[in-house]
Amino acid sequence: MPELPEVETVRRGLAPVMESFTFVRVLLNRPNLRFPFGDDFIDRVQGQKLVRLSRRAKFMIAELGSGDRLFMHLGMSGRFTIDRDFRPGEFANDHSTNVKHDHVIFEMSSGHRVTYNDPRRFGFMELIKPGAPSRLDNLGPEPMSNQLSAPVLRASLKGKKNKIKTALLDQRIIAGLGNIYVCEALYRARISPKRAAGRLTVAETETLTGHIKNVIRDAIEAGGSSLKDFANTDGNLGYFQHRFDVYDREDEPCKVCDAPIHRIVQTGRSTFYCKACQG
Repeated sequence: MPELPEVETVRRGLAPVMESFTFVRVLLNRPNLRFPFGDDFIDRVQGQKLVRLSRRAKFMIAELGSGDRLFMHLGMSGRFTIDRDFRPGEFANDHSTNVKHDHVIFEMSSGHRVTYNDPRRFGFMELIKPGAPSRLDNLGPEPMSNQLSAPVLRASLKGKKNKIKTALLDQRIIAGLGNIYVCEALYRARISPKRAAGRLTVAETETLTGHIKNVIRDAIEAGGSSLKDFANTDGNLGYFQHRFDVYDREDEPCKVCDAPIHRIVQTGRSTFYCKACQG
């Protein structure tokens, strides 16, 4: 599933052709993705200006001139592509995806068509009215924001008996962190994923906070990680997977000590770590 760096990479690719432009035409090729679009979806989006395209955690948020917000989540296999040479009302595809999975098409006043393709349909688009509660209301601070600091993280972990790996996947503690980057951050911080979250020292929390920020920043600069279905809006793949220290490297040698990388399962998710370096 695309994590924060991948979603941010997609947002940066879409912004130049969508932000400050109008949805000239909206085409829905099915009534639902993970959830139904709603009967008024087209009426509420078509003709509206996209004032700002932002990201919160793993969501992209299109702020419309009407005040509505369009939440977009990529799910497991969602992908946006951009086409500038198209005829209104016709499909366009770069042939790297199957056109039968082109579920949503936005024709923008920028002269571009933005297509959402999603074979598994775990992604979704949801319109939120001004002032209405949303999925973002209980999220924690963004990893790279000033709101995330060692004292804030320590306070959030205080008293928690669950494992630090599991705790960091809780979106109420840090928004947008996923399995890949939690494994990588814990490795960089030399903290075992099996440690009790509430038992980290002040120094360990300080170190971990810095590495969380750094690993997310490094991944965004590399265009995210291309695992299975992810590609950015121009069809190019991310490159951070070539820099993984532990994730998806079971039995391969640790880059520091040459001990084999281990894989365990925590709350249904694979955890990769070095026993020698992380204790």
